[in-house]
Amino acid sequence: MLEADLLAPFPDEVAVPAATVAAAVARSGRVLVVLDDDPTGTQSVADLPVLTRWAVEDLRWALEQGAPALYVLTNTRSLDPADAEQRNREVVTNALDAASAAGVDVGFVSRSDSTLRGHFPLEPTVIADVLERHAGRRTDAVVVVPAFPDAGRITVGGVHYTRAAGGTVVPVAETEFARDATFGFHSSALAEYVEEKSAGRYAAADVLVLDLALVRGPAEAIADVLDRATGMTPVVVDAVTEDDLRSLALGLAESERRGRSLLYRVGPPFVRARVGQEVRAPLTADEAFAGTSPAPGGGLVVVGSHVAQTTRQLKALVAGHPAVVVEVGVDRLLSGADAAAELDRVVAAVSAALAEQDVVVHTSRLLVRRDDPAESLRIARTVSGAVVEVVRRTLAAHPPRFVVAKGGITSSDVATSGLGIRRAVVRGPMLPGIVSLWQPVGGAAAGIPFVVFAGNVGDDRSLLDVVRVLSTAS
Repeated sequence: MLEADLLAPFPDEVAVPAATVAAAVARSGRVLVVLDDDPTGTQSVADLPVLTRWAVEDLRWALEQGAPALYVLTNTRSLDPADAEQRNREVVTNALDAASAAGVDVGFVSRSDSTLRGHFPLEPTVIADVLERHAGRRTDAVVVVPAFPDAGRITVGGVHYTRAAGGTVVPVAETEFARDATFGFHSSALAEYVEEKSAGRYAAADVLVLDLALVRGPAEAIADVLDRATGMTPVVVDAVTEDDLRSLALGLAESERRGRSLLYRVGPPFVRARVGQEVRAPLTADEAFAGTSPAPGGGLVVVGSHVAQTTRQLKALVAGHPAVVVEVGVDRLLSGADAAAELDRVVAAVSAALAEQDVVVHTSRLLVRRDDPAESLRIARTVSGAVVEVVRRTLAAHPPRFVVAKGGITSSDVATSGLGIRRAVVRGPMLPGIVSLWQPVGGAAAGIPFVVFAGNVGDDRSLLDVVRVLSTAS
């Protein structure tokens, strides 16, 4: 289907200045706490604090930065439902305690995948439960906004699509992402997706839809629809452009001004639009290293994601950039007896090569699948744990000039356990709206730019482009 034909029945987009949204946010005084189920959600924002730990003192630090939003890396997409629930409870409880002590009003965003993978509706349900129990705040609506136009994910007429070649779009349920071993799904129509993932708790017929005609209209019309929401009514939203997201933000602000209590389940660019940030240009090489003293030698690129997009990007990087390539044998990691020797081999090779040039570490491309989702997650954690150990030991032996982590679970584990990042600031994107650079605050990784690169974004040359920018910095 052509995107132009899909959009034909709807009005043209309306220009909405970011400053207009920012002014509405400033009037509310509310700070958004974003629970990010993997670290790639920061790819659309700039100059916001991000935490990989959620003790009250960490959240107090983030609130003290004076930013309109802060991110907490929960990494729940790598957890089973019970652990994901517990982690969400801890973060929200501690955030409420920190906000109360700081005298700050906070709202909550559950950030997840723009291709609909993740613990839904579990996570917003848990957040709502904690809000009611801990703060006496009942949630009227869960606003679902998975659109990520920068990465080619759009929602039109309540149906979620991914852009393809020749101006066409494909319903997301027809892509490889819908066949995810843990979070697969069958419905591209978001109301039906909500019914499917909630096992019928929320009927598709009861889901409110904010289509493009509403989104591109006045804020009051959006708020009028949300006035009908009560008891965690799911609300799914169309969006095709940044202006659509900003127009939505004004409607949400009006709804909250009227007293509606809203939770958000969203893709990456929602927060940028919701707080009124401009779309930041990609960082230059000098900006990426600003305020740091780069380590001598090469940078480290860690590739864990197995989606086809990542494999193509890895191939282009290896073909187009002079780097030492070290493969981690997944079969040896899973055999148990050979795992320690495999780690020793990889660490020795990486540490030696970093003294002279960039190094690419990647897991073998054969994806080990199991029918049991829990077993699939266990295998993913085993492999990611080994990659983290390689990064941790390499950091101690020869700190890299920069680190790029490819894949959501990989990025999270490399940040928290491999590099020991607890607090950081998102500096901005390395590519337009889709890849973020963190500046670690304190710890062994201070001064090492860390790039979070989702597995499912970019074209075939995107990873190569990012690494070339970082490698050419003076």
